[in-house]
Amino acid sequence: MRKIKVGDDVMVIAGKDKGKRGTVLRVLDVEHLVVENVNIAKKHQKPNPQRGVAGGIMDKEMPLHVSNVGLYNPAKGAADRVGFKVLGDGRKVRVFKSDGEVVDV
Repeated sequence: MRKIKVGDDVMVIAGKDKGKRGTVLRVLDVEHLVVENVNIAKKHQKPNPQRGVAGGIMDKEMPLHVSNVGLYNPAKGAADRVGFKVLGDGRKVRVFKSDGEVVDV
């Protein structure tokens, strides 16, 4: 089970985009993920009429290291660390380290 999954609301805790919030779009591998509207780079795109792609300078979201983001805790209003806990019915769930509140329902 991963600490951060696709669709999670995360906050950047280190780097040039520190403090920004976004949703995880993709998890590339164990250590890298792509967050919506964070770590934007300019990409020079050649036009491709067969695919219907227009040319120009595009904005592209680049991967971030998982250590530079934290799961957003709405009760705390900031990023928080994540741990795991086994419930009484045998399910393994993610919990916030600061208050022990369950992330997954």
